[in-house]
Amino acid sequence: MIQKGVTNVDSRIEIGWLFDFYGPLLSARQSELLTMWCEEDMSLSEIAEATGVSRQSVSSVLHMAQDHLKNYEEKLGLLARHRRLTNGLEQCLKLLETDPVQARDLIKQLLSEEE
Repeated sequence: MIQKGVTNVDSRIEIGWLFDFYGPLLSARQSELLTMWCEEDMSLSEIAEATGVSRQSVSSVLHMAQDHLKNYEEKLGLLARHRRLTNGLEQCLKLLETDPVQARDLIKQLLSEEE
């Protein structure tokens, strides 16, 4: 989750990840504006101009959408699960070259956590 002290770039990347997982749960308007902000790297002013609304309106919608994304992650934890599995699989790949038995044990552990 986004922590204090992270940069705006880190925050935007984190929101982008959350948007990838939970974007379909947002309203069409929230998705549209988040796409412009995250994926097209548009500023609030640019989004406001492109959509014909005030900068404040864009800001409000984006904040609400980000809050929804964070709440979904807190409740469902899909991004955390994805990261945990990805990290575990990367470790397994490294271990396969040096210790296949330990790699197998790690795979078993990852699978048991999913049950």
